[in-house]
Amino acid sequence: MNTSPPTQARPAHPSFREAFLYWLTLGFISFGGPAGQIAIMHQELVEKRRWISEHRFLHALNYCMLLPGPEAQQLAIYIGWLLHRTWGGIVAGVLFVLPSLFILAALTYVYLAFGDLTFVQGVFNGIKPAVVAIVVFAAWRIGSRALKNNVLWALAAASFVAIFVFGVPFPYIVLVAGILGYIGGRVMPDKFRAGGGHGASDKDYGPALIDDDTPPMAHTRFRWSYLVTLLIAALALWVGAMAMLEDPVLRDMGEFFTKAALLTFGGAYAVLPYVYQGGVETYGWLTGTQMIDGLALGETTPGPLIMVVSFVGFVGAWTKEIFGADALALAGMAGATVATFFTFLPSFVFILAGAPLVESTHGDLKFTAPLTGITAAVVGVVLNLALFFGWHVIFPRATEAAPFAGGFEWFYALISLAAFIALWKYKQDIMKVIAACGAIGLVFTYLR
Repeated sequence: MNTSPPTQARPAHPSFREAFLYWLTLGFISFGGPAGQIAIMHQELVEKRRWISEHRFLHALNYCMLLPGPEAQQLAIYIGWLLHRTWGGIVAGVLFVLPSLFILAALTYVYLAFGDLTFVQGVFNGIKPAVVAIVVFAAWRIGSRALKNNVLWALAAASFVAIFVFGVPFPYIVLVAGILGYIGGRVMPDKFRAGGGHGASDKDYGPALIDDDTPPMAHTRFRWSYLVTLLIAALALWVGAMAMLEDPVLRDMGEFFTKAALLTFGGAYAVLPYVYQGGVETYGWLTGTQMIDGLALGETTPGPLIMVVSFVGFVGAWTKEIFGADALALAGMAGATVATFFTFLPSFVFILAGAPLVESTHGDLKFTAPLTGITAAVVGVVLNLALFFGWHVIFPRATEAAPFAGGFEWFYALISLAAFIALWKYKQDIMKVIAACGAIGLVFTYLR
């Protein structure tokens, strides 16, 4: 008699409505940054629903890791496209960020309209030192994975010196790091071999709808006609959207955030210095202190951390009063929408255009050496960002001319140190750390 357990059935193909509801739910619960968002998708899509196998999930993720832009959102677009063709990818990507846009816009309005209240100030007084710790922790986390040898350490140090000492713009650092990575991959391949990333796994959760041996579906095959049509449609959408922006501030935002979207190698922390340089120094949409506050809000809301661009857009349009002094909220919403649209549009193009090529082979992706070089440089850039934020928090009344003026805020320095220890040594959840620091800041502000 055969006593072996019954074979697990392959799951049925989800309806478009079922997938729609899942992507919408994900948009509201996608906390924890890219690592947390990818973990949430893996648990639900690979382990529970088995819509896609472990290897196919990681194969898609490896491609997203090579691209500029938020890899978790791009992974959602990729899997949505696999399940329900182009519209499936578009819906998955839009719903991944739409809840965050409205939540962040509402919080930004409260921040701008009621930011002078002692309660709001107190909470932010505690959250801002926590943000400093989070960025330092991000630099440590990226560096521990990426800097596997002295060559990559040197590249990280050089990028830090370039941006901290010489003020080299972030795009040039990315470009040079990519070129050095490409050259290094040919001259000393062992030094630029990607490591510590997402490799193959031998875990088995049962047969998946899109499994390792699933033959390519018709819509996943590469077709020149599809690629050309997609690129023309994307270009027409970009040009049409830009043509609709009559206000010069919104036009500047459209152009600026399009460039930012093409430079987000290494995640949101890496592109924040570029957004700061443009939003604060070049266009004057917001202040350095407001930029830290925006990052604090971004850390406490669902969606990709790069959604901080919607905060920048909201504050910029509000500050410039693009619709007049009586329509500040409408102006802010317009700025947030423009920043979000132009930041995320390239992600859809990268995935929908490149995924058929990726699906044509399940072998290893090539050309990872430039990414390795860029990731190493990102460590130095993020460290510079941490120092910038820390300076604004610990010396809040200082200026560039007098960098240590106004007194040292020892209490906020202690909050930053305690938050970093909680994240690094005790592996505490970011949301819990932010909540605790916000409560401490509120109490301290009322006591003082």
